[in-house]
Amino acid sequence: MILGISGLYGAGKGEAVQYLEARSFYAYSLSDVIREELSRRGLEPTRERMIEVGNEIRTTEGLGGLANRLAESLVADRNYVIDSIRHPAEVEALRARTGHFRLLWIDADEDVRLKRIVARGRVGDPTSLEALRQLEGRELGSENPAAQQLLAVRELADDRVENNGSLEELLAKVQDVLEQSFFFERPDWDEYFMSIARVVASRSNCVKRKVAAVITLDKRIVSTGYNGTPRGTRNCNEGGCPRCNGFAEGGKRLDECLCSHGEENAITQVAYHGSAIRGATIYTTFSPCLMCTKMIINSGISEVVYNASYPLGEISLDLLREAGVKVRQVRLPED
Repeated sequence: MILGISGLYGAGKGEAVQYLEARSFYAYSLSDVIREELSRRGLEPTRERMIEVGNEIRTTEGLGGLANRLAESLVADRNYVIDSIRHPAEVEALRARTGHFRLLWIDADEDVRLKRIVARGRVGDPTSLEALRQLEGRELGSENPAAQQLLAVRELADDRVENNGSLEELLAKVQDVLEQSFFFERPDWDEYFMSIARVVASRSNCVKRKVAAVITLDKRIVSTGYNGTPRGTRNCNEGGCPRCNGFAEGGKRLDECLCSHGEENAITQVAYHGSAIRGATIYTTFSPCLMCTKMIINSGISEVVYNASYPLGEISLDLLREAGVKVRQVRLPED
């Protein structure tokens, strides 16, 4: 879950962020992106410089530039709360880059916000309504498309809460938003195992094509394999396979290829460790070649699930079906 927090000065955004952070949300701020840029330039992060550099990044990198920079550091297995969202393009960028983003707008009456600002006593904070209005004037909207556009951000909010009461009342409202916004998604077994096969493929040392296979039994992984030269020999990427290093045309010079295939390695790994795979399923990033097909059939594997089609692979698929092996193609969301 990724929750964005926005609102006017003194509305209570910081308290909401702290509440979520205490509940295992990772707290990030678009202002931190600007501070990092100022630090890189050797400048102090004054409010004027923060606004100036924020506008500059939106101008040079696109209106969603700050959000795009921050999105690079987000990973899929964590919950996040993101503060200091001040432009509608930042909202749209976070929605596009993160998938499950919701924006919470926190509001409060002007006089209530001023009392809170004065009570916290920060240096440089406004102490009158006139000073508060002057400070916020540039942030609410501007003819400059790269400047802060808080009122436009408010219009994009998925949820709004009013914070004119106590802190406890605010946090109760945030909790309600949290429970109503909760989104839970996890991959099905096919996507799960095929995604793992893709990661396994990244270990391949073949210079032509990275292929991998994962063998599962009763929804547990019993073996993995990726293509490359045999155990104890020079890796393909180190010059170990003359065919691959010569970038031979597909289907030719096969007698020179020293690389074992991903399915082949997954099956031989099982044999090496003395395990049985009768009735297992093999997930492979490419449909198997004819040699691997014969190994699959004779090893007792009962199902082949592949992602992409291997060139000239129809004979292999027909042979698998003739032998009673189930064959399915599974696409991943990013395909």
